[in-house]
Order: sequence, then C-alpha cells, then structure tokens
Amino acid sequence: MIHLPLDDPGTADHRSPGRFLWWMARGQWRTLAAGACFGIVWMGSQAVMPAIIGRAIDEGVADRDGRTLGWLAGLLLAVGLLQAASGIMRHRYAVTNWLVAAYRTVQLVGRQAVHLGGTLPRKVSGGEVVAIGTTDLSHLGQVMDVSARFAGAVVSFVLVAVILLQTSTTLGLVVLLGVPGLMLLVGPLLAPLQTRAHRQRELMSHLSNTATDIVTGLRVLRGIGGEQVFHDRYRRESQTTRRAGVQVAKLQSVLDALQVLLPGVFVVLVVWLGARYAVAGTITPGELVAFYGYSAFLMIPLRTATEYANKFIRARVAAARVVRVLALTPDHLDPAEPLPSPPVGSELVDLRSGLRVRPGSLVALVSEQPHETAALADRLGMCAPEVDDQVLLGGVPLSGLTRAEVRRRVVVSDTGSMLFSGRLGDRLDVSGDGRSVDRALRTASAEDILDALPAGLDTVVAERGRSFSGGQRQRLVLARALVAEPEVLVLVEPTSAVDAHTEARIAARLREHRAGRTTVVTTSSPLLLDAVDEVALVRDGVVVAAGRHADLLAGHAAYRRVVTRETDPEPVEAGR
Repeated sequence: MIHLPLDDPGTADHRSPGRFLWWMARGQWRTLAAGACFGIVWMGSQAVMPAIIGRAIDEGVADRDGRTLGWLAGLLLAVGLLQAASGIMRHRYAVTNWLVAAYRTVQLVGRQAVHLGGTLPRKVSGGEVVAIGTTDLSHLGQVMDVSARFAGAVVSFVLVAVILLQTSTTLGLVVLLGVPGLMLLVGPLLAPLQTRAHRQRELMSHLSNTATDIVTGLRVLRGIGGEQVFHDRYRRESQTTRRAGVQVAKLQSVLDALQVLLPGVFVVLVVWLGARYAVAGTITPGELVAFYGYSAFLMIPLRTATEYANKFIRARVAAARVVRVLALTPDHLDPAEPLPSPPVGSELVDLRSGLRVRPGSLVALVSEQPHETAALADRLGMCAPEVDDQVLLGGVPLSGLTRAEVRRRVVVSDTGSMLFSGRLGDRLDVSGDGRSVDRALRTASAEDILDALPAGLDTVVAERGRSFSGGQRQRLVLARALVAEPEVLVLVEPTSAVDAHTEARIAARLREHRAGRTTVVTTSSPLLLDAVDEVALVRDGVVVAAGRHADLLAGHAAYRRVVTRETDPEPVEAGR
C-alpha cells in the first residue's frame, strides 16, 4: 500500500490534468519502467519473428539446408518462449500499474476528504466524489495499464522500420511514413471525443447526485407522496445521460473501426508492393513473406497507439475531476504560528453570543429557532463555514490553534451525524481502546439495541446505518461521541428521536458520564433541561437569559413559551 502525505508537493500543486497525470506516473515510475521494459521485449520478440521466418524460407527451405532450417527453427522457438515469458510479466506489471494508479487516486481523494472535513459537502457534491471512486479511477488506471504496451509499440515500430529499410528502401519508407500518416487520420476524432466524454462525465455526476438524494430521502418522499415526481426527474436525467453516452459511443465506434480499417488497408498496400518486388526479383520469396508478417504485425503497434490516445483522453477528463477536488481548501486553515495551547479545563466563551461555559459544567442551549443554537454549536467546535475568532478556549481563539488540536479537544455531534458501514464495535470505538464502549452504550440507553442484535458488537452495520430506526441511530451516534471522551462535547438535539422514558434515562446518566468535563447540549426538552447545570436562552444569536431550568421556567416568560409550547404570548419584561 502506498501512503502519500497531504502536504506532499504533488498533492498540493495539481494545477492541470496533464501535470497530475505526470505526477502520478512519476510516483510509480519503477513499475511503469518495468512494464515498459517487458512490453518492449514482448513486442520486439514479435517484431523479429517475420525476419527469422523469412530467412528460414530462403536459407533453409529454398536452399534445402536442413541444418540451417533446424537452427532457425530453434531460434524461432527461443524467441517464442521469450515472448511468452515477457508477455506474462508485461501483463503482471500492467495490472500492477492499474491497481497502483487506481488506489493512489482513492488514497488521495480519501485523504483530501478527511483534510476538508465539513468543507467538502459545501464545495462539491457527493455524486462528484462517488464518480471519482467508480469511473474516474478506472480511466486513470487504464492509461497506466496501456503505457507498457505503448512503449513496446513505439520501439517495435522503429525496429521493423529499420529492418525494412535495410531490405528495401521503398518499402521501409512506406512503413516509416505510412504508420504516422494513419495516426494523423485518426487525430481529428480525438478532440471531439474528449469534449463529448467530458459532457458525459458531467451528466453522470449530476445523475449520481440525484440518485443519492433520492435514496437518502426515500422515507420522506414516501411520506409526502413525492416518489413519482423524483422518479420522473431521475428518468429524464438518466435519458439525457444515455444520449450523451450514445454520442460518445458513436465517435468511439468510428475510432474502433478505423483501428481495423486503416491497418488493413496499409497491410494490403505493403503486400501489393512486396509482391511486385518479388515478381521483379528485387526481393526473395522469404523477404516477401517477411514483409507480409511485418505488415500484419504493424497492426498491433498502430492499434495500441490509437488505444493509448483514446485512453489518455479519457484519463485527462478523469484527472480534471480529481484535480478539482484536490484543489479545494478547508474553510479553516492552520495558522502559520499556532498560539500556545490553553490548559485542560479551560472556560469556553463565545464573544458574539455572550455564552460562557464553565469548565466541567453541563450547559443547555435553548432557542425558539433551533437553527440558531445549531449554528452556535458549530461555532463552538469551529465547524462553521466562516472563520470565527470570537470563540475562545481559555482565552485563546480557536482559530489560533491547529485544527487537529481543536478536533481533539472539542467534538461536535450534530443531527446529521451518521453511522458508517462495517463492524458495529469498530464504528463505535473511535478511541481504539475498546474499554469505554459498554459504558457509553449504557449512558445512551442503547443496551436494548445491542441485545437485539444476534452478533452484538460484531454485527455489520449497513450503509448509513439504515437497518436501525431513527431513534436507534441517534442513540448509537450519541454513544460514539461519548466514547471519544473529549474535553468539550457539544451535542445538537441528541434525544429528539427517542421516546420520553429513554430520554429520561439518557438525561440522568449523561451528567454522571461527563462528570468533570464540559458538555454543551442544544435542546428544548424539559427532561434534559432539568438535568443540566445551566440553561442559556438564545434569541437572534445572542444569549438573553441564563440560569437553572426551574428558575427560568418560573421567572422568564419567553423561556417558558419555548419550553412549554405556550400559544398565548406574554410580554417580555425588560432585562430578561
């Protein structure tokens, strides 16, 4: 497995698809060079076979020299064995080059996704990333795959041209100039093919986005009766994508046909010229057979060259997509000179809203508009898209610390958190020690989920945890956040999808579990609010009241309306 650091110059300076492909090739030059060497030997062995056969006809069969015929037959056998062995190794290195290129692309995009964090979905669609991991990496691997055969094609073409020039200058020039001429005839198709392939790739990305949205929101669509609307939309987009694919296939079919037609015409021309020279006595019958063999062989380098051009174009389109993702930068960059790290157990302060969270306390944020507290929670963990130096930990702005330190000390678990597919125990044990999972499951009141699974923690989680109900997923996500045991834990509506009895158990256990560490919860549930140390009421992004739940409930009308859902508004007293 190849590991590439994120700060590698190659990953940071991809300004064009061509530069990216060159960087990829340079990174695996050893396997590319080995594949090219075996490709040259493999195709070179085929190139000299007609010469050996021609000599065998002239010096062995025509001259009735059995010894020479036997020697040349043995040489032909040795060359055939060499071709077979080098062909096996060439194929092995071709597959290796494909796999290395494909999985290096996966590593690069995967590391970039981790590097970007929450920035990724805001700057690029999920379908775009999915298409890179399915279609684009295949095209990038294919251009590395065909490179070994392309190197052999170039060398064998030169070798055959030299042999032909030594035998017949006219035929040698026909071959030497004819093959590049045929390539020029194919050239005008390559630019339109690239344009159409780029268009198809765009449509495939949009189609992947639509499919992802439909699958993600299928339950909601069924609830509102919108299945048919989105089905029709997907159908229209898929037909547009299909038509774009047909346009690509039309050009591709013409290119494939020319790969057969042009070499065929070329072979006929060379054989016709060779036959005329043989009749005239300019060349021997053996040389005529050799010329025919060369002409038939040259179809292989020519088709390989056009195949390489075709795959290189597709690889450039794919590389453009990868470059676009690699060029993205996170919303928050590490400062050039990070500030000194605040001590453990420091106070968390948001100057913009006026929120102050004492070390080791359990604080709840309440708002009539839940998105306000959710946005405040994102700011507390430096997860908001804008750079904010108004959030302080121990008097030090979070923006002055490295992202790695902020992520280690402050964890935000919001309602969009999901479970990844794989073994359940591994998905929950983010700390890696395996000791705190059971305790976290108990705090999240998720023991019944585990008991209902035949394999327990060894159960394989389906994609996005779809095999669990909404309340089960929410409790498992809460347990995963608790396992991390950060210094500051920010939970956004952690019990919105569970019943009252389960919520009461979670509220009672959360304080004990997080004793001595800072916890912030956004909620309007009385069960949770009654269990916290302090409640902060947020209005228009500013804390307008703070205190214990019972005190605010008795003395602050606005707070009471939010918590108890009163419909008869009461005037808010000044200063409250």
